[in-house]
Amino acid sequence: MSSRETYDELIKRIKEVSLISSCYAVLDYDKQCFMPPKGSPYRAAQASLLAGLAHEKFTDPKIGELLSQLEGSELTKDPESVEAVNIRETHRLYDKETKLPRELVEEISKVTSLAHHEWVQARKESNFKHFQPWLEKVVALSLKKAEAYGYTGEPYNALLDNYEPGATVDDIVTVFENLRRELVPLVAKIKEAPKKPDVTIIERTYKTDLQQIFGEMVAASLGFDFEAGRLDIAAHPFTNGLGPGDTRITTRYNPHRMNDALYGTMHETGHALYEMGIDREKYGGTPMGESISLGIHESQSRMWENQVGRSKEFWVYYLPVAKRIFREALKDVSLDDIYGAVNYVTPSYIRVEADEATYNLHILLRFELERELLKGNLKVADVPGAWNERFKKYFGIEVDKDANGCLQDVHWSSGYFGYFPTYTLGNLYSAMFFNQAKKEMPDMLEQFKQGNFLGLREWLREKIHKHGQRYRANDLCKKITGQTLSHQPLMAYMYKKYGEIYGI
Repeated sequence: MSSRETYDELIKRIKEVSLISSCYAVLDYDKQCFMPPKGSPYRAAQASLLAGLAHEKFTDPKIGELLSQLEGSELTKDPESVEAVNIRETHRLYDKETKLPRELVEEISKVTSLAHHEWVQARKESNFKHFQPWLEKVVALSLKKAEAYGYTGEPYNALLDNYEPGATVDDIVTVFENLRRELVPLVAKIKEAPKKPDVTIIERTYKTDLQQIFGEMVAASLGFDFEAGRLDIAAHPFTNGLGPGDTRITTRYNPHRMNDALYGTMHETGHALYEMGIDREKYGGTPMGESISLGIHESQSRMWENQVGRSKEFWVYYLPVAKRIFREALKDVSLDDIYGAVNYVTPSYIRVEADEATYNLHILLRFELERELLKGNLKVADVPGAWNERFKKYFGIEVDKDANGCLQDVHWSSGYFGYFPTYTLGNLYSAMFFNQAKKEMPDMLEQFKQGNFLGLREWLREKIHKHGQRYRANDLCKKITGQTLSHQPLMAYMYKKYGEIYGI
């Protein structure tokens, strides 16, 4: 076969694997949004079968042979070409997946499917002991996975690479330390500031049906295509790109906190816009049809949630709209009032409801505990105590119940060890990308005031979305901004915003 024929055969095979994985994703979405509780055991068996089948097809030695034949071929001469990217990234994944036995893949899928069901129940009951045996199983399986991959340093590195290719614990620690060095004094200044916004504005009564209308309106204005996606309710908001023309997002509603659903929806819309911005009709099922990393994915969600959704310019347009929808709840609220309220800084239990200034402290806590669990320095049974102790140290408040502490996130039940640091990476990248967008579109903020957000969406599609996995995250950052990842743009952004709101 010619190199082109070999490449075409490779693409055909990996697209078949992607199709199986998309079926798995549909079942997972249904599990989290619609499935009755008693369907959990059978759904776990279904998920396990599909995960095993996808793994078996992807690790077929024939794929290894095709990749070997394509190594060094003319198709790889331009490292940024579609063919070279697909060959390189398929090779990277193939090398990793062939190290995992099928039985381990099936067991991880089955256990995490059941563990998710038990986590939902444990969270409702605020009872960690109910979830403890399942977390013990997930941690043990995660360690098996790390050992199968192999790693340098500590097990966490092997799992982190699944979400942020090429990143290491040492990289993360350095980034976190630089950020924390400036973030902690800023939070202290805000805490002592005499000027305080009225946070009770967002804690009034907001009917959930009206919140849904408002959230869908905002999502649509950002560019979410409801003909190619949908918005549902889940215990923990998430996004799932099921395939071309089908990207789904979820949120949750609190009638006494407008921020929860609004910013949860905007966050997931940011993820969805990335999924919708990739040319899946052309590249679906291949690395060129997938996102670069979760850090870059999070940069998109955090940008729309924070730099856009919590900007004064956003509320110039949307406050009058919100007043027409919520009426009594917002009738006496000014632009400065709402701008201050949605940017109120205070320690809080729940990560997804945290303000921008304290959010990264939530990530730091989880990152540290995950590493300790995987290194064997922390027993699962001791997680609530360790969580509560560190939370008091970082936030100055006592955790009142497990649901507000170590049971609040879905990630551990799903086996997503190594995922959490990508949220902070996303915050850092988002500030850098947003700065660059403003430089290249000087009237962007004025566009926001008119309710026009599509200019930013198109900029992001051109700069980030269309590239698939062409670049590593930090390489893309340097290509777009001329700089490598830095904490400084995020800190400058927060100093400016909170300086105005808090008078510091």
